[in-house]
Amino acid sequence: MPDYFYVYPAYLSEGVARREGRRIPAPASVKEVTIEEIAEAAKRLGFSAEIQTQKNYPRQFFTYAGRVKVTKKGDVTKTEFLRRVAAEVRRLRPKAAASSAGNHT
Repeated sequence: MPDYFYVYPAYLSEGVARREGRRIPAPASVKEVTIEEIAEAAKRLGFSAEIQTQKNYPRQFFTYAGRVKVTKKGDVTKTEFLRRVAAEVRRLRPKAAASSAGNHT
């Protein structure tokens, strides 16, 4: 069994249905997540992460969104890891309301 797993943006993406590859519940998903955000969140959670830009998700073979190679750590399952990463990405993103406040013209 490999000591790492791969994370494609589709696993966490809000706009992707389960049958299209999303691996976490819709309420936990993230809008327009990038491999850079996934790698940063994984690193902040204490995992080793490597971005692989020239890879594509087999279910979306026509899109080269890349993937992140994450080294396994402890007894954390892939599903649990994906949920933690999605939560960390949401936490790291600036609040949309805060950035648009005061921009009324």
